Amino acid sequence: MESTLTSTTTDVLIIGAGGTGLAAASEAAKLGRKVILLEKNPETGGSTSWSVGSITATGTPHQRKAGIVDSTDAHFEDMEKHAGDLAPRDNLALRRILVDNTSDMIDWLMKLGVVFVGPEEEPPHRVARMHNVVPNSRSFAYHLTKHCRTLGVDIRLNTTTHRIILAGARAVGVEATLADGSSHTFLARHGVVLASGDYSAAADLKAQLANADVAMVDAVNETATGDGHRMAMSLGASVVNGDIVRGPIMRFIAPTRPNILQKLSPTTWIAKLIAWSANVLPQWILRPFLMSFLTTAVSPSVDLYKEGSVLINKNGQRFTDELGKPNKDMAKQPDRIGWVMFDQAVAEKFSAWPYYISTAPGVAYAYLDDYRRNRPDIFHKSETIAGLAASMGVSVEALTQTISHYNSRERGNRPAIEQGPYYALGPIKSYVVFTDGGLKVTDRLEVVRTDGSLIQGLYAAGSAGQGGLLLEGHGHHLGWAFISGRIAGRYAAEFTPAA
Repeated sequence: MESTLTSTTTDVLIIGAGGTGLAAASEAAKLGRKVILLEKNPETGGSTSWSVGSITATGTPHQRKAGIVDSTDAHFEDMEKHAGDLAPRDNLALRRILVDNTSDMIDWLMKLGVVFVGPEEEPPHRVARMHNVVPNSRSFAYHLTKHCRTLGVDIRLNTTTHRIILAGARAVGVEATLADGSSHTFLARHGVVLASGDYSAAADLKAQLANADVAMVDAVNETATGDGHRMAMSLGASVVNGDIVRGPIMRFIAPTRPNILQKLSPTTWIAKLIAWSANVLPQWILRPFLMSFLTTAVSPSVDLYKEGSVLINKNGQRFTDELGKPNKDMAKQPDRIGWVMFDQAVAEKFSAWPYYISTAPGVAYAYLDDYRRNRPDIFHKSETIAGLAASMGVSVEALTQTISHYNSRERGNRPAIEQGPYYALGPIKSYVVFTDGGLKVTDRLEVVRTDGSLIQGLYAAGSAGQGGLLLEGHGHHLGWAFISGRIAGRYAAEFTPAA
């Protein structure tokens, strides 16, 4: 007996419940539309909840309080400086939309309960524009999900979409698989929004749109598999700037247990307390919170290698020129992991300014002792190389031979690794943080086919609808996620198919 494909009809259908999808859903619902929001993961948030949590914006209450005079035109010009040689490939119409809406976006998020500190400097921005969310990036999904539920948005988790359904030239819904494994069709009377994120975890799309070197590099968000890109491309849509990939970038592996900041509830009163504390409490009280972030979410400084550290793989071997492109070589190692190894001389140097192991603009600096306290899972120390090898879980013989060979033949002008105790930080691995290839869209975020025609009723936002917009520098990806999501949600709600 054949199974019957069940279906549900709504006004607006949104694919992906990260920051973009939640923003789109809230706008469509605010206009009185019935909204269904589909998310393949067991919770909302997507890549937004994996982010650092910075948003670059102008004309904010934080800037005014700091006495900063700024303009959207200045922000527009400074984004070109961030883009560098890529600037001629930017979508200027979408850049204009981004900078013109950052102030309203920050106000909107704050009214929902999101709390920011800052702004902080980030050259080549001419003034401080970077606003950092507190206590962590989960605050966005927490408040937006709450807001969407208040507006009556029907959020369906553990629901994976596979194909966009067309009626003539118009997108009218999607085919999906529900949590119980059954197939289901979701139909929309008005618009469909792709807010499905990027393809940083899709080896085939990275190989097809970027290059083979990044194809097998792990993603920060392992569920960012380009589902929206695939569905739209199967209908003739094209991807712009698909070769621009943020990675491979080396980061230490994530903690197996949540750190202090990750454990904090993103409720508004806690966030406001942290924001207040940042202005009045001494650094010795704030430092443990800052270090929980700095020893988890950011990359180690290249100065570690300049001053004598080496990269060791799982076989106990040095595998790269640390001052070359070690991030690419790391991705080719066994299990794609390694360790940063150094001796006491380097350890002493990276215990105080100006030698730090990691930093984030406007936040703080993390030194070796911060890693010892905050990341015992990746901190290794021993009086001997053999003891260090045992702690790392690599061959004692191989590591001993590797360091001997390095000291005698390979180190060049760099210091020898010969003063115990010996240290290693790791595992460290290369990641793709995000991909910048987005579906080609109009300034109304309508999806465009390669022949220039529109897929009627289909909109794309966030990474899925980046459309050639360059988002270099901190805080522009999140800004585009929320701004484009809101715009796409409004247009999808207003879309009425021709009779």
